[in-house]
Amino acid sequence: MDKLDLKGKWNEWKGKIKQEYADWTDDDLKYEEGKDEELLGRIQQKLGKTREDVVNWLNNLG
Repeated sequence: MDKLDLKGKWNEWKGKIKQEYADWTDDDLKYEEGKDEELLGRIQQKLGKTREDVVNWLNNLG
């Protein structure tokens, strides 16, 4: 499974996600340091995908 560097790239990814999914709120995309898994879980729920799919999707955004 790919690794994900949320801390370093999150603001860039957040902007791209909001362009693609305009109905997502700031709460859906809220990043708190140390809570990476919680954020990934929210994204998984919204997309209906596996964790691995979400990680790959995010890595491909950047």
